[in-house]
Amino acid sequence: MKLSHNARPDQNWLRALMFTIFGSTVLVVSYLQLYFSHLGFSRAEIGYLYGIGPLVSVFSNMFWSMASDRYKTVRKVMIILLGGQLITGVMLANATSFGQVFILVTLFYFFYYPVYPLADTMAITTASKYGRNFTSIRVFGSIGYAFFALSIGYFLGSFGPGWTMWVCVTLAAITLLIGFRLQDQNEPSGSGSKMELSGLWAILKRRDVLSFFGCVFLLALGHRMNEAFLTITLKDLGASEGLIGWSLLISSVSEIPIFLLLSKYGNRYKELPLLTFAALMYTLRLLLMSVSDTPAAVVAIQTMHSVTFGIFYVTAVRYITRLVPDAYRATGMALFTIVWSSASGLLSGTFGGLILDHAGRQVFYLTAMAFSLAALLGFILKLLSSMTKRAE
Repeated sequence: MKLSHNARPDQNWLRALMFTIFGSTVLVVSYLQLYFSHLGFSRAEIGYLYGIGPLVSVFSNMFWSMASDRYKTVRKVMIILLGGQLITGVMLANATSFGQVFILVTLFYFFYYPVYPLADTMAITTASKYGRNFTSIRVFGSIGYAFFALSIGYFLGSFGPGWTMWVCVTLAAITLLIGFRLQDQNEPSGSGSKMELSGLWAILKRRDVLSFFGCVFLLALGHRMNEAFLTITLKDLGASEGLIGWSLLISSVSEIPIFLLLSKYGNRYKELPLLTFAALMYTLRLLLMSVSDTPAAVVAIQTMHSVTFGIFYVTAVRYITRLVPDAYRATGMALFTIVWSSASGLLSGTFGGLILDHAGRQVFYLTAMAFSLAALLGFILKLLSSMTKRAE
């Protein structure tokens, strides 16, 4: 397909958006916990603060994504969300008590989480319009994550974790400016009908959709437990902010070649075998985390992010585009985000903190591994079922 003259600006501004919003992911997912610890909060309190955002995002993801599908605009919704992040981020930077932080983090997450499924929706639509692969745009999120993981780690190591929220505010302001340059893409032909709740409910009741989201939820519990407390684990083992930054850099860089390979060759392989393999690698990764007792070992295990999250995420998005019709694309991605980030984040943050506090690091990671193992068994069953249907 020959690209139009306007294709490159469309894609480049979207790539810039991916680059910066995943920079804020570094802060929210990894360094925000250290910031809360800097404020004097306990691990259990940090777990509650990590968990309340995903709880709110269950509603915010559906609210904003359904609004995007109904009014057929991603750009305007994104601008509202980024503006909300900027305002609440400034307020959060000036809050110190647990009560204040709890309320403001709740508001911040209301605007924070929906940005990601909407950005993915825009990337899928833009890539489809210009005959490109989704991962050719999404990979810039990984590059941004890698860049900010290292640079933010060294910045906070030099100036202290008290600057965490001001870095977040700066990124939100830059991303908002980029958001004004985005363009809404025309929907593919045949998807012009408005999104209806009855149609969405019919999709959700399908057995293949329910079983997929069930497996995703189990896998997400293990993933989010590791993600939520990785920096705390490294800190307890004696790692510096700089080494924590390198740990995050290694994980994000490791997924880039996987994204590029899947972008070029991924369509040659079925989704379910790839998802099953990713679940197997997650189980092994978390088992290794349970027996690691040095920062160097934990950093080395981070390279497995490539064959766990890297393979899983791209393949899951591809699978969703097959399961969910185009008219429900933003809502389908929101549902995936709710299962992968919100619901799982709520449980992993709340109960993960309690397990880590009362049972220790080894039990914590063995519990995470058990969830990944359950997901692996679920994907194996789905794979066997699909093979049986093809044989009939």
